[in-house]
Amino acid sequence: MTHLQKLVEQAVADLKERRKSPLPEPLDDVRPFKTRLLQAAGNPLIAEVKRASPSRGAINPQLDPAQLGKAFERGGAACLSVLTDRVHFGGSLEDLRAARAAVSLPVLRKDFIVSIFQVYEARAFGADAVLLIAAAAPPSLLEELASLARELQMAVLCEVHQESELQTAALCQPDLLGINARDLKTLEVHPDTFARLAPEAQKIAPLVAESGIKSVEDVRRFRSQGAAALLVGEALSSAADPESATRALVQA
Repeated sequence: MTHLQKLVEQAVADLKERRKSPLPEPLDDVRPFKTRLLQAAGNPLIAEVKRASPSRGAINPQLDPAQLGKAFERGGAACLSVLTDRVHFGGSLEDLRAARAAVSLPVLRKDFIVSIFQVYEARAFGADAVLLIAAAAPPSLLEELASLARELQMAVLCEVHQESELQTAALCQPDLLGINARDLKTLEVHPDTFARLAPEAQKIAPLVAESGIKSVEDVRRFRSQGAAALLVGEALSSAADPESATRALVQA
């Protein structure tokens, strides 16, 4: 079993317990994730609220999602991403709700979404966009999930890790296409992934570079390779001064 399969399996197991409780009413109207991201000044940045990860372990277990979200917003981030996976990333839907309530930015729910219920759940807790991972579910299911997200007025960020996943991503007709340098099947980072996939991937949707972005040099490199935006988690959530760290990447 690959790491990705384990992550998806755990997400499904956690979902069984949450299904027992009724979903809350959505906080308010959906914020325009794609528009706000692509029209942002400087380097369009999705700043991620991230407590931990399977590859790194603890990143910032005691973070306050509301306060961190505010710091990212002051630093110039265009959008937020919030990890809601509990077991492997230490996140929760409450983190999502708290972060979104504290800022005016659109917010992405980042999780291993493989069911209709999770899409409804994302909107109920305030998500303006959802992440769909091309390798996490059959193409027909991913198409269905993407279609539902659009019906609920949420943007879809579809994530790929290798060339063979581009066809699946295209079927989802995503608003944004993420290219993750980290292969979730092995947790290994391949720095050349973005440059390799970008020429074909950019025909599908505007590109978001993911993983391995720590410095202004990284930002400049990915932007020069065709990234319309960047998603940064570990480097910002672990920063001693997340506001300044965000500003440095936005202004790189």
